[in-house]
Amino acid sequence: MLCLDVSSNVEHQYFTVKAANISELKHSTSTVLDWVEQGETVQFTRRNKEVAILSPPQAEKPRKTICRDYEKDLQKIFGDRIMPTTGTEIVSYGRGER
Repeated sequence: MLCLDVSSNVEHQYFTVKAANISELKHSTSTVLDWVEQGETVQFTRRNKEVAILSPPQAEKPRKTICRDYEKDLQKIFGDRIMPTTGTEIVSYGRGER
């Protein structure tokens, strides 16, 4: 359930939590997993004390991939000038390979 408090523009979410004890989990694991699969959160108790909470996984946000256009950057920096030495040649010279 999703509620919007209009007076303060604050969003509140109310979740229903199902409760089960450990013996119910042992005997009805598939039922409990069905609840979780349907979006329910299940609280497990042993001797009336909470021992675990099982909830569905959060939806993953898509990752934003940033790809730079290095050719465009080089074009901005150097324009149409042709470099007399390539980067590979400069690195090779620095390493003493040539």
